[in-house]
Amino acid sequence: MHSKIISNKNEMSYHRDIRPKKSLGQHFLKDLSVAEKIAATVSGYPELPVLEVGPGMGVLTQFLLRDKRDLTVVELDAESVEYLKKHYSELDGRIIEADFLKLDLNALFAGTFCVIGNYPYNISSQIFFKVLDYKDKVPCCSGMLQKEVAERLASKPGKKAYGIITVLLQVWYDIEYLFTVEPDVFDPPPKVKSAVIRMTRNSRQKLECDERLFKTLVKTAFNQRRKTMRNSLRALLGKENALFSLPVFDKRPEQLSVEEFIELTLLVSPHAVPNQISNQGDINE
Repeated sequence: MHSKIISNKNEMSYHRDIRPKKSLGQHFLKDLSVAEKIAATVSGYPELPVLEVGPGMGVLTQFLLRDKRDLTVVELDAESVEYLKKHYSELDGRIIEADFLKLDLNALFAGTFCVIGNYPYNISSQIFFKVLDYKDKVPCCSGMLQKEVAERLASKPGKKAYGIITVLLQVWYDIEYLFTVEPDVFDPPPKVKSAVIRMTRNSRQKLECDERLFKTLVKTAFNQRRKTMRNSLRALLGKENALFSLPVFDKRPEQLSVEEFIELTLLVSPHAVPNQISNQGDINE
């Protein structure tokens, strides 16, 4: 059976075939116009294969297939996998039943590819950090997530939403907040609003400073975001350091741009206390 675009008339029966699982953070999108707009967020890369994360019952998948995209999907829920196999014959051999966070994406794609999805709220930040691990192979990552997280990803310096995840992603990606999605277009409706974002790889080929120190500095600063950089970085640089007389240390972390964090990392590198520098692999806000 080939997939077809599901009409508004049978929209609800389609979405009741499988009950959304709270444990997996599932909220099935039922507004096809929203799904179509999300699918269009990777249209700037028509020649690249696409990996869809968490397709559920294929509300987004159908538009990617309509657009003749070279599509692979990864889905953890066995019920959804069976539904996809039954209704989307084009995905034969292209449905991976697995946890996206545990996948070796280098084994799936030899070259570059796009990532897209209606991401589970409970792991959306982890998904983007996973993509970051493959930044040289993923020129575009887009999709829907919790509005609050989307605002953090796309925030600019000086905003309350600006934080750890903002800086660590924006150092490698330009991030656009595309549009807001209301709760009533989901089954079940989430308690919060959603949003669609697009991350586009920037031109940076390598970080000009030590990456481990950069991550440590960013996390240390934002973990005490109400303090000035002078006070928050004392553990990293020592209580009395001549650098603290510089004006940059009068600022709070949300006042520094990504480029200023890079410059600050270069500045403090000769002064950092070695045992305070850690590889911040798992970063949460």
